[in-house]
Amino acid sequence: MSNWDPRLIILLGFILVVVGWVIPFLEVIHLMESTFFWNFFSYAASVSGMMLGIIGAAFYTSRRRKR
Repeated sequence: MSNWDPRLIILLGFILVVVGWVIPFLEVIHLMESTFFWNFFSYAASVSGMMLGIIGAAFYTSRRRKR
């Protein structure tokens, strides 16, 4: 994973966080049925997106410092 572009990791994390926000929003406005699967999936997407964003930011800063 060290040869991945950190900006790609940050972008993937951002997309997962947005998905983790959109699914509960769609459930609240009753466009989607609130089920255990969707609730767990949105939580997992949000948490994993935050972690990927933090990891991507750490990779980005470490690569910038090496130059």
